Amino acid sequence: MMNRNHIERLFKEHYAWLHGLAGVLLHDNDLARDVVNDVFEKLLCSDQMFEPTAGYLAAAVKNRCLNIIRDADVRRRLSELYFLELEDYDREDWPDEAEIARIYSIIGSELTPQCRRVMELRYVDGHKFTEIARMLGISETAVYKHVRHALTIIRKNLDNHG
Repeated sequence: MMNRNHIERLFKEHYAWLHGLAGVLLHDNDLARDVVNDVFEKLLCSDQMFEPTAGYLAAAVKNRCLNIIRDADVRRRLSELYFLELEDYDREDWPDEAEIARIYSIIGSELTPQCRRVMELRYVDGHKFTEIARMLGISETAVYKHVRHALTIIRKNLDNHG
């Protein structure tokens, strides 16, 4: 296990260029600082038996940045989907009972069981995408894809029979 003094020396020696690397990837100096600090904090709290190299530190910072970028992209896509859902219907144009029955029929007959379950959790139970992902043991991206797929099928069926 590395001692605290060794990690402090690595921090002082490599902080500036690791911060620069994170800054280039994230375009946010505060977030870049947090990423580098998190990498070194993880080293402090771990039982690593090896001495991290500059390459290891750079890879750890890069991977942490890529995870942040990926998570931000998922949140952006989910929020775009949410706004797409909202702009599809005005309150005055909400479906009547017959149309709601057709929607339930489409959900029951045209969707896979997993897709149907995602739609029920989202629109019947009102769960958020993150909650659905956790409940079903799938990624938020998978939840997004199920909802997108279901909405496409529902719209297509409603357009064909409307």
